This record gives sequence, C-alpha cells and structure tokens, in this order.
Amino acid sequence: MILQVGGVAPDFLVKDHLNRDTSIRQFRGKRLVFFFYPKADTPGCTLESCGFKDLYPQFQERGVEVLGCSFDTVAANAAFVKKYDLPYALLCDVDREIALAYGACDEPNAGYADRITYIIDEDGFISHAFSHVETRTHPAKVLEALPPSPPA
Repeated sequence: MILQVGGVAPDFLVKDHLNRDTSIRQFRGKRLVFFFYPKADTPGCTLESCGFKDLYPQFQERGVEVLGCSFDTVAANAAFVKKYDLPYALLCDVDREIALAYGACDEPNAGYADRITYIIDEDGFISHAFSHVETRTHPAKVLEALPPSPPA
C-alpha cells in the first residue's frame, strides 16, 4: 500500500550504484524525488530514468535531489547509470526492505518494484505520492507537482 501524503518517509540504509551506504537521513534539509522502477535498462525504466535525467537541471534549480530505487544489484544499477549517463544515485534494494516500507511491493520475494514516486520535503515528510505512472510523461508531471522552492 502506497504511503500517505503527510506521513514520515521511512528511513533506510542501503547501497547505491557506487556501493556507497545511503540513508534517507542524508537528504534532510533538501527536497527529494524518490522513484521506484521495476528493472534497470528495460524500455519503460530507461524512458522514465532518462526523463528524470533530462529534467535534472530543473529539479536542481528548485533545490530538489532525485533518487531512484529498484531491486537491481550494485553492478546492474552501475551499468545502467553509466550507459545512460544518469546524474543521480540509484539505490539497490536487493532485499526489498525499502520497497516494502514504501509500498512499492507487498511481499519480500516480489520480482519487481511497483512504479511509484514520492516527493519528500526538507523535513522528511511525504508531500506527494504518485501511484499511477506513465513513463513518458511522469518526470514532467513530478516537476509540475513540486511546491514552490522555499525562500532562501
């Protein structure tokens, strides 16, 4: 079940595509787009991931970091990042713990993560949740849904 807007984004500790430990706490103080995708280097996931890449400068201008997550290994996600020159980190949720906590799957042996996205605010609360994703247009819809940047 997808997490509700207004709730706290569950914490986690997992490896990213560069084999670095990554936690949701690392992003406190920044807004975050956190998207789940089924499998690295497949057509829909490539379309969605490259859409976020193309709009990444606009996300950055708004003070927003982008973070992807799948069940892929460090090696698979690293190859995906390299092949498409993705400018953001991909998390390797091989044990499905993050996906279970965020409602991107409902069982520990799920084959793939559901395609869902969250916008998480600076304080770690969910401000938007997207459970119906059209890979071609989704990144632009997420950018449109972002609340205005907080005053500096």
